[in-house]
Amino acid sequence: MQHDDTFETWAAKAVARRWPRDRIDKIATLRGDLSTRRFWRVSIAQHKESIASQGETGAPPTAILVDLGPDDFPHYVRALNLIRGRRYEPPWIDVHRALESIGAPVPALYDADLARRAMLVEDVGELSLLDAVRRPGADAADLFRLAASELIRIHVDGTGQIDRRCVAREIGYSGRLFEWEMKEFAEVGLAAVAPGADFSPVAPELKRLAARLDHFPHVFSHRDYHGHNLFIQDGPRIRIIDFQDALMAPAAQDLAVLLTTRDTDEFITPAIERRILDFYCAGLVRRGIPTTLDPAEFMSSYRLCVLQHALKMIGRFEMFERGGKSGYRRYIPHALAQARRMLAEMRAEFPELCAALSA
Repeated sequence: MQHDDTFETWAAKAVARRWPRDRIDKIATLRGDLSTRRFWRVSIAQHKESIASQGETGAPPTAILVDLGPDDFPHYVRALNLIRGRRYEPPWIDVHRALESIGAPVPALYDADLARRAMLVEDVGELSLLDAVRRPGADAADLFRLAASELIRIHVDGTGQIDRRCVAREIGYSGRLFEWEMKEFAEVGLAAVAPGADFSPVAPELKRLAARLDHFPHVFSHRDYHGHNLFIQDGPRIRIIDFQDALMAPAAQDLAVLLTTRDTDEFITPAIERRILDFYCAGLVRRGIPTTLDPAEFMSSYRLCVLQHALKMIGRFEMFERGGKSGYRRYIPHALAQARRMLAEMRAEFPELCAALSA
């Protein structure tokens, strides 16, 4: 990983190339995600002539400097050998080009240096979807409908139009991957939420869950489409980040992540959840998309995706804490509640899991 000064020097040159009259004023480190990537907010001092012509040539007040880090792909891609051959372009740039081609509201890419693994991209602000929902007077249903609208664009236009060479086309959210993701639940998650529970009778049910998910049709999927990766701008308008792990997945997977990740149960009630799901399905009909799943099958796919995601995150949050990344264990009760809620609808399919989690 390169020293910060190297990135700051590159950023200064990138700004000068893009906006010759303007320069960097200051750079502030931003809190990153759980990957090896790093981020800085770059404040740009605009020349007075640039300000006068900002609509055409002037720099924005801020931009985001990104260090892509040493790893292009998440661990599961290497562990399951999901990529054939070598990729010479970072997935962020590949998927960004694909999403931009269908009009998805992703940040603009101002400049990139693949050798330095550096990018300068549009700053979409600091108001995440979850922060917006928590504002006084906010309407959670309206804001999440905006997110669902963009999800329809990704699922419909992305599946139908994105270049077949896009890296996301090569990786499938298969039953093998769904099962692999629940390893941490097997290793530490079950013991964290059900001390003393025997995992052996649960194991076949996790395999069955993954196998069930393997049979649903796939669409182009963001994969991590939740309220911390969605931002609200005036309009209101949704902006989408953190899309580099896009793949092909059951449509309900993105919806499960959007509506049930972490503590969304504080404002996404079952009634709002149903309204968003109905809005999504109606949106497909409005787009003239032939449905491969009837309403009952779609809801089944959604329940299975929510259950798998909840079990995965129980294990992952517990593993984060044991690895020294604090602050995640507080989300485990929310994930457990989501798992129990789904199991209440599927007792006959997963009796051992119901018993272990007291669902």
